[in-house]
Amino acid sequence: MPEPSAWLVLEDGTIFPGQSAGAPGEKVFELVFNTAMSGYQEILTDPSYCGQGVVMTYPQIGNYGTVPEDDESSRCWAEALVVRQMSPVASNWRSKQPLKEYLFERGVLAIEGVDTRALVLRLREEGELRAILSTERDQAETLAKKAREEGGLEGRDLAKVVTCSEAYDWAEPLDPAFPFPGVAATDEPLPVACLDFGVKRNILRSLVSAGFSPRVFPASSSAEEILAWSPAGIFLSNGPGDPAAVTYAHASVRALVDAGLPVFGICLGHQILSHVFGGATFKLKFGHHGANHPVVDQETGQVEITSQNHSFAVDPESLGETGLKVTHLNANDGTVEGMAHGELPVFSVQYHPEAAPGPHDPAHLFSRFRRIVEEKAPARARIQARRIRGT
Repeated sequence: MPEPSAWLVLEDGTIFPGQSAGAPGEKVFELVFNTAMSGYQEILTDPSYCGQGVVMTYPQIGNYGTVPEDDESSRCWAEALVVRQMSPVASNWRSKQPLKEYLFERGVLAIEGVDTRALVLRLREEGELRAILSTERDQAETLAKKAREEGGLEGRDLAKVVTCSEAYDWAEPLDPAFPFPGVAATDEPLPVACLDFGVKRNILRSLVSAGFSPRVFPASSSAEEILAWSPAGIFLSNGPGDPAAVTYAHASVRALVDAGLPVFGICLGHQILSHVFGGATFKLKFGHHGANHPVVDQETGQVEITSQNHSFAVDPESLGETGLKVTHLNANDGTVEGMAHGELPVFSVQYHPEAAPGPHDPAHLFSRFRRIVEEKAPARARIQARRIRGT
């Protein structure tokens, strides 16, 4: 075995030595595990991983390299990557760069040679732990102390860290070689305002595929700014951190709901909606991070396999007087995976219907949003749609 060149140290002082597989340096983060067998590039560039380091449970990572088109944002947001083995060979006709080079160029710390089974068992027993990854040899207690000083995710507004600085129109054309299963395209794109709490590119592609023309707004945008654009609907994106801390968004989303616009939220957007209507959220012990989580539709009994990435969940006991009803539950632990309002055109899911990575079972939700918007879209939104198309 080669001498260690990187050390992962948990907040209690437990050391996992290994070999550096990315950039040199030192990073402190909350440590989570992801059960997906593939999709490491999408995971690394998902803004929802801001503040977190990721342990991949699958033993070999990197065997198909990296592809620029597979990035879900303009940079890597995961603080660090922990794997059992990083493949030295990339076998994929689309690959442009091995994973190690990709990580090094982007300044992402990574460690391989770690007993990831033992580490994941520890996280399942203890819950998500603060940790530090360092390529500089130091006393374990010194590193553990640095990890303990990290505050974790509770009470932290990380949406303001990952959101865009100004509004922009998403104009990337769809690639016909990669269609969106279950999403029906339409001829008349309707304007939809996307509040960016950490939006992934495949969400925007999915909205376009379902017949929308998205304009992305910063998380702190006021309802007045958004309504001035005359959107037909509102989309609340995924994102990192504690939904209870994003209080400015609670106020703006409330005003948008009161304006009568259809609203669709996923992930952090789903959690924010619960707060908007008077509900609450709580921190999960070790979160849901992976591409194989079964979700049960409470109306039909149908099970869909979903991609998930969240550390907080909606408290079902808090929804009693909110007008929201639970529509989907996680088949593994019974947590809330979907909600809909009984009277308003508002619905949300905790999981990721856009996949990237993961299955496309719930992709039809984007088409459902389109149908709701078509039913509710005011005349001014259709005028705006024609203005966007230049007709």
